Amino acid sequence: MSNHLHKIIFPTAGMGTRFLPTTKATPKEMLTIVDKPLIQYGVEEALAAGMDEVVMVTGRGKRSIEDHFDISAELENSLNASGKTELYEIVSHISRMVEVAYIRQKQPLGLGHAVLCAAPWVRDECFGVSLADELILSKGKNAMEQLRAVHEQTGASVIGLACVPDNEVNRYGIVKAHDEDGFLRLDDMVEKPQTELAPSNMAMIGRYIFTPRLFEILKTTKPGKGNEIQLTDAMCQLAKEEPVYGVLIEGERFDAGNPYGFLLANATLGLQHPKYGKLLRQALRNIL
Repeated sequence: MSNHLHKIIFPTAGMGTRFLPTTKATPKEMLTIVDKPLIQYGVEEALAAGMDEVVMVTGRGKRSIEDHFDISAELENSLNASGKTELYEIVSHISRMVEVAYIRQKQPLGLGHAVLCAAPWVRDECFGVSLADELILSKGKNAMEQLRAVHEQTGASVIGLACVPDNEVNRYGIVKAHDEDGFLRLDDMVEKPQTELAPSNMAMIGRYIFTPRLFEILKTTKPGKGNEIQLTDAMCQLAKEEPVYGVLIEGERFDAGNPYGFLLANATLGLQHPKYGKLLRQALRNIL
């Protein structure tokens, strides 16, 4: 097993039902936060964390994701010819910043199945998984870098966590954990528990690093909730066999996979934007 961490999986085959009708023809990963699609934020975070081999697990109707990271010679030539240097640099950078492999998930059989689809590409290496609709803004190390730091110290699987209000635990996978030599070792995970039955208020938030043992477990994981192969079920089994650690991620988190979180992310990043922030602040003052 190689300990070099270069590979990361982006499961992007979901139907984005919380955003219908917008996502009828547009992948939710391509919805923009100010001036960049969600998926680009995720890829840039992974690259900054040293994960420079990207695989996207896609499905039907997701071609625009592939086009976004592909070279558009016609567009680049047009921008260049008309002297729009700044835009040319931006577009050129996106298409050349990383090599992306694409794998089709032909049936919507759950997040666990989507991750398993990438197994032939990852083989026997440790790998990251990132859910692009969880947008995390960190002032220091980004979310994936925070996970990587613990992985490099332990060689183990590491899960990104956040403390959520008690009345929201039924929307997340919640972990049970104990302290082990200064690390948070996970004992169990429960998918969307009732508040009174939740083992903690620490929720899993769409950033993971796994050892390749996870693939072996996923191959034999039986369908769970919604008749889908649940990643949480496989992670529970993994935690029984080998150490799995949690990291309470430092940073501001937005669940941009739902309209309210998406609006909040746009407002927050909009106000911080060097070009639009000042104008937006003034406009919001006028509205309010």
